[in-house]
Amino acid sequence: MRVRAVLALLGTGILLAVIGWFWAGSFAPDDLSAADMGDVDGGGGTVRAERDRSGSTGMTGGGDHHDHHGGNGRDAGGHNAGGVVSVDRLVARSGPADRHFVLRAQQAGPHRYLINGRTPGPVLRVRQGDLVEVKLINESVPNGVTLHWHGVDVPNAADGVAGVTQDAVKIGQEYVYRFVADRAGTFWYHSHQLSHEQVLGGLLGALVVEPRRSTAESDAVALIHLYQGKRTVNGSAARLKINIRDGQRLRVINTDNGPVTLQVAGAGYRVLATDGSDVVGPTEVRDREVTVTAGGRVDLGLDAIPATVEISGVGWVDVNGGAPTTAGTQPELDLLRYGRHVPVDLQTATPDRTFRYDLGRRPGFVRGKPGLWWTINGKMWPKVPMFMVSEGDVVRMTITNHSGDVHPMHLHGHRVLILSRNGEPSTGSPWWLDSINVRDGDTYVIAFRADNPGIWMDHCHNLPHAAQGLIAHLMYQGVTTPYRLNDTNEPE
Repeated sequence: MRVRAVLALLGTGILLAVIGWFWAGSFAPDDLSAADMGDVDGGGGTVRAERDRSGSTGMTGGGDHHDHHGGNGRDAGGHNAGGVVSVDRLVARSGPADRHFVLRAQQAGPHRYLINGRTPGPVLRVRQGDLVEVKLINESVPNGVTLHWHGVDVPNAADGVAGVTQDAVKIGQEYVYRFVADRAGTFWYHSHQLSHEQVLGGLLGALVVEPRRSTAESDAVALIHLYQGKRTVNGSAARLKINIRDGQRLRVINTDNGPVTLQVAGAGYRVLATDGSDVVGPTEVRDREVTVTAGGRVDLGLDAIPATVEISGVGWVDVNGGAPTTAGTQPELDLLRYGRHVPVDLQTATPDRTFRYDLGRRPGFVRGKPGLWWTINGKMWPKVPMFMVSEGDVVRMTITNHSGDVHPMHLHGHRVLILSRNGEPSTGSPWWLDSINVRDGDTYVIAFRADNPGIWMDHCHNLPHAAQGLIAHLMYQGVTTPYRLNDTNEPE
């Protein structure tokens, strides 16, 4: 009996030691650099041994001073082999701005936030090629605030992620964002400081980049958001009534944490763009619904008006008076096969880096709290991957979801090309996204060119999931940050 008792105590001690080891490993340092975060994954490419952990803001060697994505120039963007550049040197080109905005962030009550006295904030409309300057002023948000330009491939200093590309803007402070609107399309902006609270509470708005020669400034925006249990379009729970002319777009922006579907009554429609990228050869669609994931955008062209767009679980948009709707769901339009296939100048068959992003869930500890937590490649936060690339790399990534839930995966600073889903290759128009609706059981193979140096979040845009640790980063070699993740910089 004594031996059994000793063995039982020994077993209990070992079990408690193992649990304690996992518990202790679930904490990150109180003052963590994003450049030090996670386990380095070189994707089969070279990872320089001198991965900078000092947080130095210095840069050795010269910047290459080139434009990325055909126009979003950086004054110090680029680095020579062996050089180091800080994220706050990765900025837009100098010179006077073409468009200037001032956005004032306010807290109007518990879990309620405003931008310039309203929510959603004002729709910012600019022209393709404009150098845009936005001054953010924090008037009354106690925990600080930032602005992230969702879907716009801004230079890294303008990405608006607290603790990674800037410090959260405290009450009475301001921060100026500068970027070139180099691609026409539908985008949005939102806070990336305590985003799971501040975005839900209303710190967000739409950004529309019109083509250079467009005359379509009256294109309609339908921004979907859930306010304290109330589903709204453009901040109103009532049916949205709009008027548009033939040839104009209805720009649908999903700012919620989960996907919605769109059905059109009274007319056929065309999907003109996804996530700010135009579809090649869009054809008429009838009696099919289209999915817009969390963070995603879809531009619709209506082949006839009046018409009504029904947004699942949200409401209706009556266009030029509206049309009768019918109840029930419709088959889903598969954008993997929609539009006309054309070649893309991206050598996806021979990538420089190959990564996997495997989404799962298991019991464990995150920040010392026990629970059933999300995993990336089998590991929980903070032991998440740091995907390391070099400028110019072609990157191929396989995203697999076996977590039991849908995840809208969003990579900052880049748009990605969908190569296949569940083994089926893309045969329609090149399907460019920045927010991917990865359902449970799905496997997506995606590709992109690493042409925007920085440290970029790659996370789930169901923001509570991100706050629970479903975050990785894409980091360029030779880039570091002076900012720290701590109790004042909490991006999720």
